[in-house]
Amino acid sequence: MASKLWEKNVKVDHNVETYTVGRDREMDLYLAPFDILGSMAHITMLQSIGLLEAKELEVLLNELRNIYDIAARGEFVIEDGIEDVHSQVELMLTRKLGDIGKKIHSGRSRNDQVLVDLKLFTRSRIEDVAVAVKRLFDTLISQSNRYKDIVIPGYTHLQVAMPSSFGLWFGAYAESLADDLMVLHSAYEVANRNPLGSAAGYGSSFPLNREMTTRLLGFKSMAYNVVYAQMGRGKTERIVAQAIAGIAATLSKLAFDACMFNSQNFGFLKLADEFTTGSSIMPHKKNPDVFELTRAKCNKLQALPMEITLITNNLPSGYFRDLQLIKENFLPAFDTIIDIINMVDTMLAQVKVNAEIATDPRYKLMYSVEEVNRRVSEGIPFRDSYKQVGLEIEAGNFEPRYDINHTHEGSIGNLCNDKITELFNHTFALFDFDTYHEAFNKLLH
Repeated sequence: MASKLWEKNVKVDHNVETYTVGRDREMDLYLAPFDILGSMAHITMLQSIGLLEAKELEVLLNELRNIYDIAARGEFVIEDGIEDVHSQVELMLTRKLGDIGKKIHSGRSRNDQVLVDLKLFTRSRIEDVAVAVKRLFDTLISQSNRYKDIVIPGYTHLQVAMPSSFGLWFGAYAESLADDLMVLHSAYEVANRNPLGSAAGYGSSFPLNREMTTRLLGFKSMAYNVVYAQMGRGKTERIVAQAIAGIAATLSKLAFDACMFNSQNFGFLKLADEFTTGSSIMPHKKNPDVFELTRAKCNKLQALPMEITLITNNLPSGYFRDLQLIKENFLPAFDTIIDIINMVDTMLAQVKVNAEIATDPRYKLMYSVEEVNRRVSEGIPFRDSYKQVGLEIEAGNFEPRYDINHTHEGSIGNLCNDKITELFNHTFALFDFDTYHEAFNKLLH
């Protein structure tokens, strides 16, 4: 069994090792490609300051590219007895290249290694989330435009209130995602700062060129203060988790609406049969299980920022092992939210709407405000008009007019979907993913 990078003469108790390592080796598989990229940037910088020979750098970079390819194929393995991804990469280099492999750790600590791994991983996965959100946004806008003239009841206090439309309903969630994307972009900006070179949190006596590694890894800037770079562990994850939770909150609300609107008592829309399940005892049932699970998964994601807060909120500056536990729910959260987004996108693209629901007599009172406003337009004071219509309703004499004429911005007749799309696309363009893709391509080729 290989020894730990930090191990001297005293062997760690097996139970202590099992307890402290926990699921870290499993979680580190998420970080493997990014650990390799971080090492490539670091050793390129080491050569520039004279800590590696040019030939040594060339050999190390070529072997790191080979290891990266293994990770990209999903074949990277952290062997039994190897503590983490950093140790595994260094072990693979040393096995292949001998003592040259032992030189890559100069000027850094596992603390700033995992920091840069997490930043690179998070930045990449935010891109995946943003792209998925854009697909769903486009579907929502498309469905909003397609069904813009289909009127449905709007509710306040779960009471029938005023006319709404499927155009408004789909479009509302599209605009909600536009706001969520703004928050995600802010989180991306936090993740897009380079902590490499902070070492164990207090820098290094080597003349490290942190501007160089920032450029090589495609970061927008560095986390300048080395103590703050370490304090960013947990903080970055919390901020990003809050952005994910915002998207989850939007989709949880949408899922609740979809479950309710799909029920027989509402009947506003019908989910495709393949997205429903049956009952073991009731042959007529078609349950909206997919949206119900979507709601629950979203609500779990909304708990993640608080979990991270509770792990970090009583820690002083510096590194502590507590931070290791954040990875266990944070790293998989990206797969979860992307799976949710993709499933919601697929379901909404195939949903069938009830084009006749607004003419159902049970909803005729939602046109009362339309009648009040019509009479006001004819010169009757609002309070008098309101009272007239109210008395007609109480006497059971109210008969609605079904013509609706809403023209102001954002209303049934003027959805402003072009403006909402412009807002979303403007925010999406701010991410500038190409910068880090170009940096990675230079490292790998």
